[in-house]
Amino acid sequence: MRPVTAENTRNLSIPQYADFLDSTRASYDAIARSYAEAFPDRPAGSAPLDHSLITAFAELARDRAPAPVADLGSGPGHITARLHALGVPVFGVDLSPRMVDLARRTHPGLRFHVGSMTTLDLPDETLGGIVALYSIIHIPTGHLAATFAEFHRVLVPGGHVLLGFQSGSPDGDEEHLHLAERFGHEISLDYHWRTPDTYATHLATADLDVTARVLREPVGEEKRPRGFVLARRRP
Repeated sequence: MRPVTAENTRNLSIPQYADFLDSTRASYDAIARSYAEAFPDRPAGSAPLDHSLITAFAELARDRAPAPVADLGSGPGHITARLHALGVPVFGVDLSPRMVDLARRTHPGLRFHVGSMTTLDLPDETLGGIVALYSIIHIPTGHLAATFAEFHRVLVPGGHVLLGFQSGSPDGDEEHLHLAERFGHEISLDYHWRTPDTYATHLATADLDVTARVLREPVGEEKRPRGFVLARRRP
């Protein structure tokens, strides 16, 4: 196994991460099946606060129906399926074709597409909501402004965004982890851990108003606190 390295990334340069989409796509293609087996859909009781936040988001998103919700970084499709069960018109988008294929086979009644949250193939003001759980962590800081501007572009007025992520250092510094191996596969995958306040600042810059931010302690085998930020495009 190759060593895992970690570093503080307050001074990350954009060129260093110019190819992050290609490396992220290739990495998740390599580990798709192993990832799905390691992280099956969990019952609501294992993380009731997370489930409550998703349920609250679903209630807000239903108010914007028939405009659909996009689950960005949908992976095996668990959150897409959960939102569908809550009565939300929803589809999944993932960078990895193998993840999309796996989600389609696991949830044949739902729609999943290959795509990137950084450049959504959607017209302006199309989505009633966006959920991005544990996928925003792969976006380098220098690309957050453009990504959240894209969120703003495709949301209908009043549409909501729910972000979920492993939280960064309490002092506000971003933390960075690079993995060269996972589940026995050679990969090149970067993780960027930031606090709810950091995400709130970036969302506000994109004219997305933050309505809630949550930080909870680790549960079970989790190593880091979990953060959630809820925001919306102004009506």
